[in-house]
Amino acid sequence: MSSTDRGQIAQRHSMATITELQKIGVGLMGFGVFFLLFGVLLYFDSVLLAFGNILFLTGLSFIIGIRRTAHFFFQRHKFRGTLFFLGGVTLVLFRWPVIGMLVESYGFVLLFRSFFPVAIGFVLQIVNLPFLSAFLPNSQSMV
Repeated sequence: MSSTDRGQIAQRHSMATITELQKIGVGLMGFGVFFLLFGVLLYFDSVLLAFGNILFLTGLSFIIGIRRTAHFFFQRHKFRGTLFFLGGVTLVLFRWPVIGMLVESYGFVLLFRSFFPVAIGFVLQIVNLPFLSAFLPNSQSMV
C-alpha cells in the first residue's frame, strides 16, 4: 500500500459521517429559515412564520437529536432565553406575529449569545475584510 493510499484512508476515517436524519434536518431547517424570511417579507404573515418556526425547531431536533435539543433549551442558565424564544413561537402560533417575532428574536439572542463571537471569528477568518477587523480587534487575520 502506497503512502497516498494510506493518506486517503486516514482522511476518510477522520471525516464525520452525516446520517440520513441529519440530512433531512438540514433540509427542514433550510425550509424553516426560508419560510421565516418569506413571512417577514410578506409583512409578518403569521401562517408562514408559524410554519417556519415549526420547521426550524423540527430540523434542529433532527440534526442534534431530541434529547440534546431538550438539554440545550432547558438548561438552568438558558431558562430566560428559552422562555422568550418559545413564548415568541407561541405568540406567532396565536396570530400575534409582530410581537411574537420580537419576543422570539430576543430569546434567540439570549440563547445563542455565547455562539456569536465564535461565528463572527469564523466568518472573519474565512472572509478577510479589513474594515470589519478594525471594529473587532480581537479577531485574528490570516494575512
